[in-house]
Amino acid sequence: MRWGLLVLGLVLGCAEGEAELDRPPVADAGDVDADRRDDDAAPRPPDAGAPDARPERDAAADAEVADARSPDAGPPADAGPGGVVRQHDRELRGVWIATVFNINFPSRAGLSVEAQRAELAHLLDVAADAHLNTVFFQVRAEGDAFYRSDLEPASRFLTGRQGMDPGWDPLAEAIEGAHDRGLELHAWLNPYRAAASMGLDHPPTHMARRFPAHAHPYDTGVWMDPGAPEVQAHTVAVIRDLVTRYDLDGVHFDDYFYPYPDGTPFPDDATWADYQAGGGALARDDWRRDNVNRLVAAVAAAIRDVDPDVRFGISPFGIYRPGIPAGIVGLDQYGSIFADPVHWLQAGDVDYLAPQLYWNGTRPQQDYETLLRWWTSLVADGRQIYVGNYLAQLGSAAAWDVAEFERELDISRALRPAGSLGNIFFHIAPLAENRDGITDTLRARYYPHPAVTPPLAGRGDEAVAPPRVEVEGSALRFVDAGRVRGHVIYGEDGAVHQVVRRSGATVPAGTWHVTTVGRQGAESLAVPVTVRP
Repeated sequence: MRWGLLVLGLVLGCAEGEAELDRPPVADAGDVDADRRDDDAAPRPPDAGAPDARPERDAAADAEVADARSPDAGPPADAGPGGVVRQHDRELRGVWIATVFNINFPSRAGLSVEAQRAELAHLLDVAADAHLNTVFFQVRAEGDAFYRSDLEPASRFLTGRQGMDPGWDPLAEAIEGAHDRGLELHAWLNPYRAAASMGLDHPPTHMARRFPAHAHPYDTGVWMDPGAPEVQAHTVAVIRDLVTRYDLDGVHFDDYFYPYPDGTPFPDDATWADYQAGGGALARDDWRRDNVNRLVAAVAAAIRDVDPDVRFGISPFGIYRPGIPAGIVGLDQYGSIFADPVHWLQAGDVDYLAPQLYWNGTRPQQDYETLLRWWTSLVADGRQIYVGNYLAQLGSAAAWDVAEFERELDISRALRPAGSLGNIFFHIAPLAENRDGITDTLRARYYPHPAVTPPLAGRGDEAVAPPRVEVEGSALRFVDAGRVRGHVIYGEDGAVHQVVRRSGATVPAGTWHVTTVGRQGAESLAVPVTVRP
């Protein structure tokens, strides 16, 4: 996600859509603040105002897309005396909330606790009101913490100074607020970036101070060496701590592993020499990929050891390798940042991949449908693909209009049978603004009803008992045996009325059917509930 790698002239200039989840938004090349200049090289210019070139589709494909726009299942079937079947097409509807450089939250460092709380609550309202179901909240941007931690210092993006007590726990309140609104909350971490800009005064608990021999200035920031075992162990310990202490629904990495190249070799000679001295036989690039693979596997194992019901996924750069699939041109992530998402998926270390397909329809060498078909061809054992969509570009050029995102969602939905089971938008600001009516469009055409995320991959089939529902006036109270993910309230038409993450809800008068969603995502039979006027 480094715009600095554009200085290399990457493969015919086709790294234009390089996926940088946590870059600060830029209105134009002149609107760059001092922190932005410290973090990245000059941003790429927006696409020229080319018309929106859309691939022609045949009638069958159009019908498939039309069906895909309405994911709610048809009329429910009678399941006999044990209850009735109420189901809907499940999909992940996500959005990233970026905290680095105060892109989304908080709007600036040093706000009062009350102001920060209000901003966070507003962003969660935006996600819920759009009928999204998952928030990816950046809790570790540069070896820091947006939560209470004894392992790493509090983020400077909260207070203005790294290590200063912010006076509250944003992650704890984000989880509480998300669950109150029926949303999942996934903690988004950067595993190796120690500083997004150079020259910071790190407190003693920061990993660059704890492991100074493995903290390397690179490009415009500081990077921890992925080949250092103590660095890997520290990252795993951070994640184990998070999953142990917080009621997370997921853990998420973006595409930062080894840094995007700045034209100079990454300075890992010392760890490479240690590896060779210990009898290591891999070639250097294979060793680097193995370092990343071992981290991903260790994180997956730690999460499943602490709480196997927490989903783990990664959003890699959208192109695996140039020429894969045929005709695709762009950055070689396998050979440049030593990331091998195919291995992570095939090894079962991740529950999903969310490739960042950050090119619009004017870019045939990075065609959205071609790439997504290839990514979905990799899925097996219930694992999924959730597409990363570059919503921050909305309105930046003629080709980045609302129709472009409708096109992308249509393709994503049409490939549902192949394993394309959701979308994640970078980032939440256009939704908060309802920029060009995008939030209205999403809710009206794609998300008219709430939905639950897909079941977790590879966890086995859990048996989920229907809920026992107590009714008092218009208030419902759910009584479950054991730990559950939530409940779904269906209307008489079979459509989802509400997804509830708490033990109760309020509904209008009428007849409803309520299911329980287990911790691994399986849904029970439904019980009927009547609320009288």
